[in-house]
Amino acid sequence: MDKNGIRQEIRKCKKRHTDEELKLLSKNITEKLEQHPLFIKADNVLLYHSLPDEVYTHELIERYKSEKTIFLPTVIGNEVELHEYNSVSAFKKGYFDIYESDGKLLENYSIIDVAIIPGMAFDTEGSRIGRGKGYYDRLLTKLTCKRIGICFPFQIVSCIPNEPHDIPVDEVIY
Repeated sequence: MDKNGIRQEIRKCKKRHTDEELKLLSKNITEKLEQHPLFIKADNVLLYHSLPDEVYTHELIERYKSEKTIFLPTVIGNEVELHEYNSVSAFKKGYFDIYESDGKLLENYSIIDVAIIPGMAFDTEGSRIGRGKGYYDRLLTKLTCKRIGICFPFQIVSCIPNEPHDIPVDEVIY
């Protein structure tokens, strides 16, 4: 199956679940993430403010904002910038109606200790498919830290077709 076919199948799977069911599934995933040695050790974490059909990260962001420096992506044209997150009042609605931080711009990506990455689908080797615009592939080329993908169990597929510009994650929690 090609990438668009995989995206269509995952969208169908997501629609079989209510928002509440996805939040319950998310709790299991975020608990695993919170127990991960890289996350525990990290001072500077790249997270994302989840859309309704993604692993729910809102509570995770709020829980760790005073313990760790949290960075969130902001779409600017065809690129993603990272901004520090401080509080709910520092959000603005951006591309895809994603809430983005308008905190301090991160210029030195090497300070990020671990990056938590969403995706439409992952395979067990760490290959991923996003929503199709390549934002995370371009961002991941700038990061030197470990990259952890998080997704629902039904988002794991046997094999994802790779192209030269596709950047995998180091591991996947589901």
